[in-house]
Amino acid sequence: MSSPPASEGPVDHAARVLADRYRLERRIGQGGMAEVWVAVDEQLDRRVAVKWLKPNLASDEVVAERFRREAIAVARLNHPNIVTVHDVFEHDGRQAVVMQLIEGQSLRQVLDNRKRLGPELTIHIGASVAGALDEAHRAGFVHRDVKPGNILFTQDGRVLLTDFGIAKALDKIDEDLTSDNVMMGTAKYLAPEQVRGHRLDGRADLYSLGLVLYECLAGRVPFLGNNDAETALARLQRDPTDLAHLRPTLPLGLVNLIHKTLARNPSHRPAAGADLRKELIAVDTTPPHIDGTPVEPPPVRTEPHRDANGSPVSPVVPADERATDRVPTTNAEPVTADRGPSTAPEPAAVPRRDEVPAGPTNDTSTILGVPLPPNSGRTLVVGGLVLAVIATLAVVLLRERPQSADISPLPEVTAAPIEVDPGQPVQLDSAAELAEMDEPVAELGAPQVRAWDPFGDNNSENDAQAGLALADDSRTTAWSTECYADKYMGSKLGVGLVLTLPATSTGRLTLESLNAPFQIDVMSSMATEAPTDINNWAMVGDTSYDTEPGQLVIDVTVPASHLLIWLRELGPDDACSRVNPFRGRIGEIEWSAAG
Repeated sequence: MSSPPASEGPVDHAARVLADRYRLERRIGQGGMAEVWVAVDEQLDRRVAVKWLKPNLASDEVVAERFRREAIAVARLNHPNIVTVHDVFEHDGRQAVVMQLIEGQSLRQVLDNRKRLGPELTIHIGASVAGALDEAHRAGFVHRDVKPGNILFTQDGRVLLTDFGIAKALDKIDEDLTSDNVMMGTAKYLAPEQVRGHRLDGRADLYSLGLVLYECLAGRVPFLGNNDAETALARLQRDPTDLAHLRPTLPLGLVNLIHKTLARNPSHRPAAGADLRKELIAVDTTPPHIDGTPVEPPPVRTEPHRDANGSPVSPVVPADERATDRVPTTNAEPVTADRGPSTAPEPAAVPRRDEVPAGPTNDTSTILGVPLPPNSGRTLVVGGLVLAVIATLAVVLLRERPQSADISPLPEVTAAPIEVDPGQPVQLDSAAELAEMDEPVAELGAPQVRAWDPFGDNNSENDAQAGLALADDSRTTAWSTECYADKYMGSKLGVGLVLTLPATSTGRLTLESLNAPFQIDVMSSMATEAPTDINNWAMVGDTSYDTEPGQLVIDVTVPASHLLIWLRELGPDDACSRVNPFRGRIGEIEWSAAG
């Protein structure tokens, strides 16, 4: 008989009946080895699934025999969590297996849609598959390909393990069709001993199941590389990131059991599927208590102005009392400076804001040699006077500083007192005056920052605000995400800010999360250009989590050219709507290079 077409369209009756018994209805999937069809068993009048080897593999005796052995292996197994095999036959030179038809979804489809699952459902999945694996192991088989795509859900909620296509006999009574040193399976879900090509036992399947359960809870597998080889080798070099850092509300017993199952040494894992199933069922699902003590706000910088020798010359003004952090009122009292006894003339008092002349609209005066935009006179009067007061105060203190025998006298400062004309901006021409004021200069080599949203429509999010996240001693300036209906941003894995550093280096990153609760990852890259794939960034430390806003301090010990501040959970924000109540806000980002 001729083979049915690869499409799902209709075929004639003679072509769609296999072994004079199974009438093919439609193809529902295909993999590297076989096609899967929905069929009707005309003898027993029931719907079944027929897995039929692909035509191009029919002549490969090794593949055909491995395919046949799958049916034999699974037919031996009788377990409520294993897909039942009804029949095996050859048709038109191609091996075929008839199996129980599952009307439902695979775990892969569920995770693609929901990203993460709750602990109760994860325990249900784990206990079901652990029981199925225990049955297979006791029958003498290692599955070797436990992954979400091979775990199925029935419509009534049962969990079934399927696809024993590369199952391997433990006792090796029959000639093995795969070598011990051939890595079989899916790279993301391999056990370390599979990667090394060592002889396997059932604990390799339990490790793979542990990876599946980790993905159910974390929303991603713990090991990913640029290719399958890097992904497979990653588990030989490190342990997974602690689930408790990724989701602090998970039951601690479940977290500890999954990490035990992911031990690189097989002897440290549960000994058998039955043991893992028993431990999963016994897990206390009560979430842990999370300390809600508010994080102390970052300390306000209190470094005073200093003269050339490092001596303080003016009192410290707290950040929340600085004129630049407040909106002055029109009825404010005139500002004066108590400078103590001095022979220098007092500066003119600052007029009230409503008394400051607007100045000419075409004013192009300068301050510190920088051209000013039109209409800037009103803004600069107060600033100019403050600078003048500080300069004069510095001169007085320097003149009256007591001398000692072992300290050379300071040179006499001859700059004339600055007369302030309230109607004009201040022009400073003296280098001595500039030095005495010790005005802070913008730090050279600050990182460049931009917003990054690789899972959004335009790859960016509120990028115009990204620069507001850099440190300026004000929590009123920050970068904000958009508002979301879900604190985990729905289908997005996250959104964040990319910092391009002035030079490749190690150092310390500090930042503030102004909303909470939050989950923030910091990642790094040494690439010339910042990676455009989230999987190409390397984690720096663990995920930061808190239920209150606060400062994060991250030590970057591996040289980096770019850093990624990656938000994975957002807090509620009053600025958002009830429909979309969640938003992330990041501010006061500072980078201090080591050395």
